Amino acid sequence: MARKEYKIHYIYKTTCIVTGKFYIGMHSTFNEDDGYLGSGKVLGYSIRKYGKEKHSKEIVEYCLDRSSLKVREKEIVNEELLNDKMCMNLKLGGEGGFPLHCAFGNIDKEIQSKRSQSGGNATSLKFKTDKEFAETKTRISSKNMKELHRLGKISPPNWTGKKHSRETIEKLKEKKTQVGTKNSQFGTCWITNGLENKKIKKTDIDRFINEGWKLGRVMYQEL
Repeated sequence: MARKEYKIHYIYKTTCIVTGKFYIGMHSTFNEDDGYLGSGKVLGYSIRKYGKEKHSKEIVEYCLDRSSLKVREKEIVNEELLNDKMCMNLKLGGEGGFPLHCAFGNIDKEIQSKRSQSGGNATSLKFKTDKEFAETKTRISSKNMKELHRLGKISPPNWTGKKHSRETIEKLKEKKTQVGTKNSQFGTCWITNGLENKKIKKTDIDRFINEGWKLGRVMYQEL
C-alpha cells in the first residue's frame, strides 16, 4: 500500500529564548501541532542544554507541496543566513535530509563527498565563531568516549608493527631539543586511569601514582 502524502508543508523558525539563536527549516506533516521543533545538530545541542520549553517555534510560510517547500527553504537558508552568528543552521537549505535511496547505500559518491565537505566546513566555522557550540560539542564528545569505553565498544589502538614517518621523527627530535618555556610540554606529563587522560606537573607524579594512576595516556578507536 502506498504511503499517504503529507497534507501540510511549511517553513518554520525555532528560536532559543535564552540565547536568541534561531534555526530555520522545512517540515511536512499531517498535524500542524505535532510538537516538531527541528532536527538541526546545533539546535539539538541547544534543546538538550536549555530544554524544549526554552524554545519557541513559529511558522514562517506554507507551501503547496514538498517540491515547492524545498525550493523555498533553499532560497531562505542561503550563505548569507549561514554567516549570521545567531543562526544555528549548518548547511544550505533545499536538501531536507537524505533521499530514500541513501538508506540503501546507493548515494552518488560525488554528491556524498560534497555534502560531507560542506558539513565539515560549516561545523568548522561554527567551532571558530560560536564558543558555546564548541564547548558543548567537546563536552559531549568526551562524555560519549568515556561511556563507549565503559561499555567495551572502543579500545586503545594496536600500534604493533607501526612506525613513525621520517618527517614525524625529525619533528619529534626538534621538539625534544626545545627547553624551558619554549616547550609547551616542559615540566608536564600525561597520566591515565584507563578511562580518563590527564596532563599534570611532573612534581605531582608520586601523588597520582599512589592514587592508582599510571604514566602515559590511552588513545581510543572504535572496535
